[in-house]
Amino acid sequence: MATFELYRRSTIGMCLTETLDEMVSNGILSPEHAIQVLVQFDKSMTEALETQVKSKVTIKGHLHTYRFCDNVWTFILQDAVFKSEECQETVNRVKIVACDSKLLTQ
Repeated sequence: MATFELYRRSTIGMCLTETLDEMVSNGILSPEHAIQVLVQFDKSMTEALETQVKSKVTIKGHLHTYRFCDNVWTFILQDAVFKSEECQETVNRVKIVACDSKLLTQ
């Protein structure tokens, strides 16, 4: 998986991919143009996270699984507690995918 493709597995990324696939199938959009839209989506998500997100969150939980492959860390936590200044939320199971932000700009 290329580092830019991290956001494609989010809900909005999967919906965008499904919509683009349907548009290509119906002849509304060329496959090349659909790929360009996905690449722009990935870059926009990276830029938005770097420039617009100011909140900090603390995460605590039971580390079920971790993996480091192709400079990407994947963590699966159980009974994770997310704490911010405003609220606290507990999640039964969460998957966190993290990579070096410098790799995203290459």
